[in-house]
Amino acid sequence: MRHLRLAILALPVLVAACGNSRQVQNDEYYDDSRRARVAGRLSGNPDGLLILGTDRSSNREGGGAGAPGDGSALGVNAYLWRASLDTLSFMPLASADPFGGVIITDWYSPPAAQGERFRATAYILGRQLRSDGVRVSIFRQEMRNGQWVDAPVSAGTSTELEDKVLARARELRSQSAAL
Repeated sequence: MRHLRLAILALPVLVAACGNSRQVQNDEYYDDSRRARVAGRLSGNPDGLLILGTDRSSNREGGGAGAPGDGSALGVNAYLWRASLDTLSFMPLASADPFGGVIITDWYSPPAAQGERFRATAYILGRQLRSDGVRVSIFRQEMRNGQWVDAPVSAGTSTELEDKVLARARELRSQSAAL
């Protein structure tokens, strides 16, 4: 009985919420200035789109949106991105999203360790070159009875790879500053 009363009380609110709907025209959201920015981006204009209030063109120095002067528009720190690719290059690459900052490797079996394989996922977390700007997750499997079974990974493995990525990123930044 109590649930019925609540349903009856909620019904007018739901009906009122539906009554004020209207059809949205495309022109309300895509005016001429936005169309021009999209057209410019498709034609190779380096300014690109303004996403979530972030102007990428104002943060090109210091490895923010891309390496200085390279004209790229990465969504993450260019030095961390390149360093992550370099550090994980011994594993086959499954996918890489430079705008979202995610690198996923395919399974890799070290020659010295038959019966186990590893997979890594690196997340570039921002546009600044900071020690907390990269996270690496390692997955490990072992062959048991002809099946690959998930196995624990040493706690320090991810941290070691993150440290190597950061060291490589610092190296890349110092090399570009010397040019």
